[in-house]
Amino acid sequence: MDGTRQRRRGDTRQRIQDVALELFAEQGYEKTSLREIAERLEVTKAALYYHFKTKEEIVVSLFEDMTKPIEKLIDWGRRQPHTLETKQEIVRRYSDALSEAAPLFRFMQENQATVRELSIGEMFKERMLGMSEIIIDPDAGLVDKVRCISALFTMNAGMFYLRDVEGDPEDKRKAVLEVAVDLVTQAHGGAREV
Repeated sequence: MDGTRQRRRGDTRQRIQDVALELFAEQGYEKTSLREIAERLEVTKAALYYHFKTKEEIVVSLFEDMTKPIEKLIDWGRRQPHTLETKQEIVRRYSDALSEAAPLFRFMQENQATVRELSIGEMFKERMLGMSEIIIDPDAGLVDKVRCISALFTMNAGMFYLRDVEGDPEDKRKAVLEVAVDLVTQAHGGAREV
């Protein structure tokens, strides 16, 4: 297949994903049909079926595409030494990856029941376990393990809960990142167990 045809097919796939995510945000996953997605795209249902047979296939493809940077980060982190600088860089890169995938994570937050039913719930759990493995020292005490896990959840929660707080989105992202880096730094220092 020539490059132009493959690129067009990729563009169509991307358009389907974008429109589906818009409709899921507007109406909810359960209330959105493949017919509505096709209508918004101004294509036939058959054309849509060529790329995706079900709404679940669309969501899974979105999740896989948007979380590739997180997978790459986990792979990179596993090859790095457990230094403070590495952990801080992991947290910074995770912040960037979350920012890029914000629409998907908003969908996941707003459709938790659906996410639990779809295969992406388990995939997300695996990614979070992979992230925790690369920022927690194997010999860390319980308090330091909690600090590292809290750093990850601070970043996830910050993306959702601060979106309704007035202010510049980048300033809010940086504030959440600062707190997460502080937690990882405290954990790496082996702060006294309480």
